[in-house]
Amino acid sequence: MSEPITGNNAAATRGRPFAPGNPGRPKGSRNRTSLAVELLLEGEAEQLTRKAIDLALAGDTVALKLCIDRLAPPRKDRPVRFEIPASNALADVVQVADAVIRAVADGEVTPAEAASAMAVLEGYRRLRETAELEARVAALEAGAR
Repeated sequence: MSEPITGNNAAATRGRPFAPGNPGRPKGSRNRTSLAVELLLEGEAEQLTRKAIDLALAGDTVALKLCIDRLAPPRKDRPVRFEIPASNALADVVQVADAVIRAVADGEVTPAEAASAMAVLEGYRRLRETAELEARVAALEAGAR
């Protein structure tokens, strides 16, 4: 069994970090393989696209998926609509939160969409609460004068 390396030799046996101030890969630099593929495809993109469309129309499911993914890529985010009562009372925020939770339970929105909506709702609640507290403090200061 070998003994563990200690002392000054430990640093020499481990990988050395980059030199201080090493900027790494420049921003916007392109991968060599990507550049080579672009050079090979240069001028051929229109013909290749037409061929993929023709294959898709002929029933090639892989080509069809490729075309559909390009025409309608998966949506990463979508608007979620909830009514916020006009009274702006903090108690109304609970009603809106209930509506968001019901929408998740009914399958109308995904949990991720609901989490985003709840984060917006929480920000709105904090703003309303802060505005109410500032109004109370201003009233108390005015009454103390």
